[in-house]
Amino acid sequence: MSSSSVMESTAPSVKPGDPKSFFHVKKLVADAGLVQRRRGHYLGVAIVLTVLLGGTIAGFVLLGDSWFQLLMAGALGLLLTQFAFLAHEAAHRQILTSSKGNDKLGQFLANIVVGISYQWWMNKHNKHHATPNTIGKDPDIEWDTISFQTEDAKRQRGVLKWITERQGYLFFPLLTMEGLNLHMLSIKYLFRANRVKNRKREMFSIALRIVIYLAAIFYFLPIGMAFAFIGVQLAVFGVYMGASFAPNHKGMPMIPQTARIDFFSRQVLTGRNIMAKSSWGNRILSHVYGGLNYQVEHHLFPSMPRANLAAVSKIVRQYCEDHQVPYTIATVRESYSQVITYLNKVGLSARDPFDCPMVTGFRTI
Repeated sequence: MSSSSVMESTAPSVKPGDPKSFFHVKKLVADAGLVQRRRGHYLGVAIVLTVLLGGTIAGFVLLGDSWFQLLMAGALGLLLTQFAFLAHEAAHRQILTSSKGNDKLGQFLANIVVGISYQWWMNKHNKHHATPNTIGKDPDIEWDTISFQTEDAKRQRGVLKWITERQGYLFFPLLTMEGLNLHMLSIKYLFRANRVKNRKREMFSIALRIVIYLAAIFYFLPIGMAFAFIGVQLAVFGVYMGASFAPNHKGMPMIPQTARIDFFSRQVLTGRNIMAKSSWGNRILSHVYGGLNYQVEHHLFPSMPRANLAAVSKIVRQYCEDHQVPYTIATVRESYSQVITYLNKVGLSARDPFDCPMVTGFRTI
């Protein structure tokens, strides 16, 4: 749905798609005093997460040989995703003042705490931010088990074709493997990429983290329970990560590779915000999604601290309404429904093109 009137706009009158749109909005945001760092906010978040992580580790040690350990595994998966959000924000220079400080913090959180490559994430994610939903440029819409473009869906064969035809309904089950996939992709990047900053340091840090993690689990738990613990932790991590990033762009307009579009329109038209009906609900969503529920504003101002995005969204929504620029918001339920519907629609293109359309329409996926 489109935005509603939330505040009076003082921006100059410009035509939709005007390349000056971003600079007008940027000035409104700066005039509202929303560009400052929020170190106190991030310090509070870090303290809460560290205490919860310490409690989870203590619970793991105290429980010993018990299947209740799977609850600890689930909690660990949730907390590691929250730390991954902080690493993501450090990569965008949201937390500290200096770029070097943010990089050191991000690398520590990604390598030591979460166990993925910081440089892999930076390389992949920066490309996404520069060209969201742009065919041939955005790595987040490239094929990776799930097809986001009909051309990719049509190329699938065998088991992958069967999965693709039902990929919308299989979206969340498939995300249970995403945690393992993220770890493997980042490690593969460190070994195969031609140039990687701090390659050896990241390899050592991730290897050390994996050894300590596995040693602790197999020391305290029987082998079967240990594997179950790892499986649950990775599954929860994968579902939480995938469910946090997917609703923000999937099912939104695709941009042709050669299309020329101004920065403001590119970021607004391809993003979807996840909103609640109350300010308290949005505050909770901001913590749950690590600020990614304000996807439009995050893409317009990547270095904007999470705590400022709610106020920025009011300015951007009003500007879009004044200048007739489509601004998409959805509830949590609506966002996932739209993603699943879109993925199923793309998946249908994997079916035999000689199928009878009438019969296909009555099939049960």
